[in-house]
Amino acid sequence: MCGGSTTIVLHAPQEREIESVTEVWDLATEPAFVFYAVLVIATVLILIFRYVPQYGQTHIWFYIGVCSLVGSLSVMSVKALGIALKLTLSGMNQLTYPQTWVFAMVVIVCVLTQMNYLNKALDTFNTAVVSPIYYVMFTSLTIVASVIMFKDWDRQNPTQIVTELCGFVTILSGTFLLHRTKDMTDGSMVASRLAKHGNEDGFGDEGIPLRRQDSSRTP
Repeated sequence: MCGGSTTIVLHAPQEREIESVTEVWDLATEPAFVFYAVLVIATVLILIFRYVPQYGQTHIWFYIGVCSLVGSLSVMSVKALGIALKLTLSGMNQLTYPQTWVFAMVVIVCVLTQMNYLNKALDTFNTAVVSPIYYVMFTSLTIVASVIMFKDWDRQNPTQIVTELCGFVTILSGTFLLHRTKDMTDGSMVASRLAKHGNEDGFGDEGIPLRRQDSSRTP
């Protein structure tokens, strides 16, 4: 997983030069990203009001799905807000633009939603399972959102794109193996506990009662 993350970071595209928060707003209001944002919001609402109350306590994917989907929008908004603050500190005041405050409100709403459902996932499921799954889903959706909004791959050659995809596949493989290993470990622990309780109750591995020695022997 660390190797895949390093590969993605080393071959990430250079950021485009942006001179105003209105440029980021223009990118965020293009049809492709608007469609993505509407799709994400609709999916999140369906998960929250239909599936999370019914399956949230038994299936980890619903809590993590809400966190990751909302997180992809929050990252784009944080990036836009960061650009606005950087330009403001450099002498070009961006706080007078209403777009800056719209991005700030989106960040607040998205971060609060993320933290709420991430805490629910951590309270319900094992942290060792939640963390890698959330990392993969959050990273995947953030990359998708960034590609749609900033068109990152337009400034990369095919070699860089393939290398990034290989790094991403490495992350997915590592997370899958970690999750499977955790399931196997949990299964073996449950089996050993059942076997132990069975022996304590006087039953063998196959449910056959064990013979107990009588305290007194008949002559």
